[in-house]
Amino acid sequence: MSPAYFVAGGVASVGAIFFTNPLEIVKIRMQLQGELAAPGTYVVPYRNTIHALVTIVKNEGWTGLQKGLVPAMHFQFILNSIRIGFYHTAVRNQWTSNESGGESFGKNLLLAISAGAVGAYLSSPFFMIKTQMQSEAPKKVAVGYQHHHTGMYNAMRKIYEKNGIAGLWRGSFACIPRVTVASGAQIATFAEMKALLHEHNLVVQPSLNTVCGGFLAGLVVSITITPPDVIATRLYNQGVDAQGKGLFYNGWSDCASKILRIEGISGLYKGFWTTYVRLTPQSILALLFFEELIALKNKL
Repeated sequence: MSPAYFVAGGVASVGAIFFTNPLEIVKIRMQLQGELAAPGTYVVPYRNTIHALVTIVKNEGWTGLQKGLVPAMHFQFILNSIRIGFYHTAVRNQWTSNESGGESFGKNLLLAISAGAVGAYLSSPFFMIKTQMQSEAPKKVAVGYQHHHTGMYNAMRKIYEKNGIAGLWRGSFACIPRVTVASGAQIATFAEMKALLHEHNLVVQPSLNTVCGGFLAGLVVSITITPPDVIATRLYNQGVDAQGKGLFYNGWSDCASKILRIEGISGLYKGFWTTYVRLTPQSILALLFFEELIALKNKL
């Protein structure tokens, strides 16, 4: 098991998040606006992706587009060093091969889900802090609960002092469905899409094949990940009492049922197009950076 795959997976994802973090902020804001309010009964400060980007710059400056970048980098490194590292180690050692020597969809899916679950749990505190920092905004465009952190370490200290170590892992089990669904859909579908494009001689050039496979896989991932992503955002961002109990939701199923009952099915798909616009370049950049890092390592 080569450590290079794990390090490269983490570093590649950190490199990608520099470019996609602004879209992550937009996605968070759109998922939180109109929280537990019926459609048409609330103000919509973020109408679409472009409008949201302009609104953030107008009210928070250009630096507002990189809020939560530090915890986002920690989250991406931990999650993807495990997720991508295990996947490529498995492929290299032919653990995911079927009897005919090709890639097994079932084995790819099982590996992606397992690695994603481990990575999601270990990186959960950083995902929570990232979410809370990215939701913070001036009062006139604020959505969701406002935590008022001044930085990642300030957030960690505040959460630990109020709710202990358990507070830092609050909502961790909500993140697991989000990441396992994404991991399964992304890794398994990405491999299938790349193979399909290559086998039918549609796109055979390696880098272009990766890009096109990423665009196709990104649509599938966005459709499957958006509902658990909305739920994870709501659970992580809600305020808690002195005992660490959520002010709005009691858990994953309670959150899902309240969204469906009050906001309808569209509530579970808030920020869908922003999710797709963010996920596709994130996946492509991370995988391209990974392949370049491994190629560089092999030359040394």
